[in-house]
Amino acid sequence: MDEQYIFQEKQYLGRDATWLSVRMILVLFCFVAYYLNLNHLASSQLFFIVGVSIIIVSVIMIYMVHYKTVVGEKFLIISGLWSSRLVKIDLYNIVKVERKPYSLFIFNNPVYNLHKNGKIRFYSGGKDSVWLTDKEGLVYIIGSYRAAELVRAVNEAKAKLKS
Repeated sequence: MDEQYIFQEKQYLGRDATWLSVRMILVLFCFVAYYLNLNHLASSQLFFIVGVSIIIVSVIMIYMVHYKTVVGEKFLIISGLWSSRLVKIDLYNIVKVERKPYSLFIFNNPVYNLHKNGKIRFYSGGKDSVWLTDKEGLVYIIGSYRAAELVRAVNEAKAKLKS
């Protein structure tokens, strides 16, 4: 099954700039505490090990795919990390497609298939998101670095379905 996709984007877990900054501030704190604590060898080594561990985990998270968004001919498919369920959204049922800011907050936690208040959220990073509303009024909020392209791809797939 070698199907051509209209749009495809991978969202990586560790590439969000705000959380990467938080991790690097923690590393900086650990290395400063290590430097200031040279007299107490056991505790200074602990700070050094924790700082290096945070750096290693951050590097691994940069290459870890959180979810993948694919727009095909009839469906928008979101596949998550490892054991997460595949979410398949039928584009025929979508009545409204909007591009909006994901949130007004600076820090947004990564989420996959979070059901809350009639909305289903998918987010790893980026400032913008695509809001898809289906016939029953359920809203899918998909965070994306390339939200404009995702909106264009969904509208293009919907236009092909109508013709």
